[in-house]
Amino acid sequence: MKIDTNEIKVKGVVINQLKMLGGKLLDKKQFASAFLVEVANFFLFIVAVIRETFSRNFEWKEFFRQCYKIGYKSLPLITVTGAIIGLVLTIQSYPILLGFGAVSMLPGMVSLSLIIEMGPVVTALICAGKIGSGMGAELGSMKVTEQIEAMEVSSINPMRYLVVTRVAAATLMIPLLILYADALGILGSWVGANIKGNVNFVLFFTQAFAPVAFIDFLPAVVKSFFFGAIIGIVGSYKGYTAGRGTASVGVAANSAVVLSSLFVIVIDLIAAQIANMIVL
Repeated sequence: MKIDTNEIKVKGVVINQLKMLGGKLLDKKQFASAFLVEVANFFLFIVAVIRETFSRNFEWKEFFRQCYKIGYKSLPLITVTGAIIGLVLTIQSYPILLGFGAVSMLPGMVSLSLIIEMGPVVTALICAGKIGSGMGAELGSMKVTEQIEAMEVSSINPMRYLVVTRVAAATLMIPLLILYADALGILGSWVGANIKGNVNFVLFFTQAFAPVAFIDFLPAVVKSFFFGAIIGIVGSYKGYTAGRGTASVGVAANSAVVLSSLFVIVIDLIAAQIANMIVL
């Protein structure tokens, strides 16, 4: 009986390809399973934070310490960021508006851009980089050194003491930082307008706030609270659930920045759609 070697080779190739395909499908299944587990854990973490926030014995001392750390310690960075945003918007918009003979619309355009979109989003992204990474690294290092387990042994609720206070402080202080950045952005816009001209301070700010209505201001304020909450939750979650190795601290800080920045952009998109529906 003659054996067909070509047929055997073809069958071997087919079997190898099926094995590779099965391995890829298994890897994708494991990835999807791990992703769904991570999403479920994240939502359970949010539920735990909400439950502990409205429980008794709120840690007010730690909350005020985190407000000082998140708010006051971030002022120098937000000051520079806000002023530069307004200055850059003015410098780039002035030649365009000059070509259309609409330089008088510059203050109102810059103020609306800052209040509605640029101020909240850019400031939130800066806070995600500074505050979110700080939370992830701090809580991650506490996880690695087993300080969180030591708090549990000492009858201290680490979720209430470490997480709730940080999330509440971020939810309160980041909107204030955004308002501060908006004000400095408009002031930076006045400085930029005076680079090639002489604009009266009172006249500039009168023209800047003339087109701003309450319906323009309200969505920006509301979404800024969501920005603060998601930055605090993501930063705390990544640090609180970090691994045991020292390398996990860097992973927690990095993933906190990436994920919180992504959530900020998604929340901004949803808020823009809702605001457009309300206006229309």
